[in-house]
Amino acid sequence: MTAATPHRILLVGGGGREHALAWKLAAEPGIEALLALPGSDGIATVPGVTCLPGDPLDPEAVMAAAQAGRADLVVVGPEAPLAAGIADTLEDAGIPVFGPVAAAARIETSKAFCHEVAEAAGVRMARAAAFSALAPALVFARDLATRGEGVVVKADGLAAGKGVSVCDDAADAEEALGVLFAALPAGVEPAGPVVVVEERLRGPEASLIVLADGVDALALPAARDHKRIGDGDTGSNTGGMGAYSPVPDLSDELAAHLVATVHRPVVAELARRGVPFRGALYAGLMLTADGPALLEFNARFGDPETQAILPRLAIPLGPLLLAAARGRLAEAAAEAGITGSLLPADPGAAVAVVLAAAGYPGTIRRGDAIDGLADAAAGGALVFHAGTARAADGRWMTAGGRVLAVVGKGPDLPAARAAAERAAGEVRWTGMQRRHDIAAVLPAREVLPAHSARPTPATFPGPGGLP
Repeated sequence: MTAATPHRILLVGGGGREHALAWKLAAEPGIEALLALPGSDGIATVPGVTCLPGDPLDPEAVMAAAQAGRADLVVVGPEAPLAAGIADTLEDAGIPVFGPVAAAARIETSKAFCHEVAEAAGVRMARAAAFSALAPALVFARDLATRGEGVVVKADGLAAGKGVSVCDDAADAEEALGVLFAALPAGVEPAGPVVVVEERLRGPEASLIVLADGVDALALPAARDHKRIGDGDTGSNTGGMGAYSPVPDLSDELAAHLVATVHRPVVAELARRGVPFRGALYAGLMLTADGPALLEFNARFGDPETQAILPRLAIPLGPLLLAAARGRLAEAAAEAGITGSLLPADPGAAVAVVLAAAGYPGTIRRGDAIDGLADAAAGGALVFHAGTARAADGRWMTAGGRVLAVVGKGPDLPAARAAAERAAGEVRWTGMQRRHDIAAVLPAREVLPAHSARPTPATFPGPGGLP
C-alpha cells in the first residue's frame, strides 16, 4: 500500500516560493495536472503547469477554480490568502486544502497571538508584551533597553516579512514605535494590539518547517535565511535575500528535539482551542547560548527558504501534502517507510541567492530588462521567478521587489555556494541588488545539549502594560 497521490493540484500564489513548489510537484509521479492561480509568467514555464486568472484573496474564486479544475488538493502558498479565509471556504466545500484555516493562521497574522499560544504550549520565546497604545510601549521598550541586549519591535499583523525593527538602544526603539503608531488612521481606536515589543535575543537564526495535519508533524530539511539587504547583515530588513540548507549548527538530533518541543506542543495547543493546524508550520528560531528560542511562527512555507529546501527533499511532496490536508500524516509516513519526525533529505546542499530590483525594499523600480537567465540555467542552477514578467517580444522584465532566486546545488555548502555564485553572476539588469555572502561564513558543526535546548515558558502579559 502506498500513500495516496493527488492527481490534480491547484496551487494558490505566484511568487518564488510557488515557482519552487510548482517545479517540485509538477515533476512527481502521478500528477496529471498542476494549476496555478494566478501563477506567473515564470511559473507558466514549468512543464505541465497551467496558470489561471483569478484573485487569490477571493475565497469564492479559488473554490470555483478548484471545482472547475477537478482539483483533489489545493496548496496555498502565501500568507495573505490564508488570512483571507481561503482554507475555511475550501474545507466547508469538502475540498482538501494544505494550508490552515484563518483562525489557525493567526499564529502568523498576529504576533501577540503567537506569543500567547507559545506560552500556553510551554515554548520558550523572548520576554515580550503587546501594546495598542504608544505610551506604555515606550515604557516597556526603555525598560528592556536598560538591560543592554537591545529591543525588537514587531508590527502585530502581516508585513510581508518587513515589519520588524531590530533596535540597538532605546532611541532606535522609540523611533520604530513612533513610525508604526503614526501609520494608524487618525482618530481611530485600534481594535487590538498594534505592536509587540520583545527583548533582543542573540545567536544565529535558523528556520525549521514542518508539515502538520492537526496532530502530527514531519520536518523538512532545516534552512537559514538572510534578511538584511546588504553583505554582512547590513542595511534594511527585507523578506529574505538568500538561504541555504542544511544548517551546520542545527543537527538532525536537535531538529527532532525541536519538532517534539516546539512544533508539536503548538499544534496540540491549537487543536485544544478547536482550530487544528493543517499546513506548513514554520518556526523561526534563534540558537542562543542557552538553547534554541522561538522568534516567530509562520503559517506557510518560507520564502526564500523553500527554494533551498525543496531541491534537497528526497521524497515526493504531493502525497505528504494531501495526507496532511486529510489528517493522515502518520499513515502516509508509515507507508513511505519514514521513521522519526524528519523527512528524508539529499545529503548534499543547496544555496539560494536572491536578486532584487532597484529600490527594494523601499520604492521598487519595475520594467528593467533581465539578461543572462539562459546562461545561469546552462550551468545546472535552478532559477525561480519571484517578480518577473515577460514582454511581448519574449524578454524578461523586472516586475517586483525580489525578482529571482538562483539556486546552486553541490555535495556540500561551499560547492553549492560556488555554483549559486557562478549562476547569479550571469544575471544582470540595471539597478540589480544582491548579496555576495550567502553561506560564505558557516558556523561550526555543533549540537546544543538537550538540557539547554529545552524550552522554558515565556512571560507574555497580552495587550496590557508591563509584565
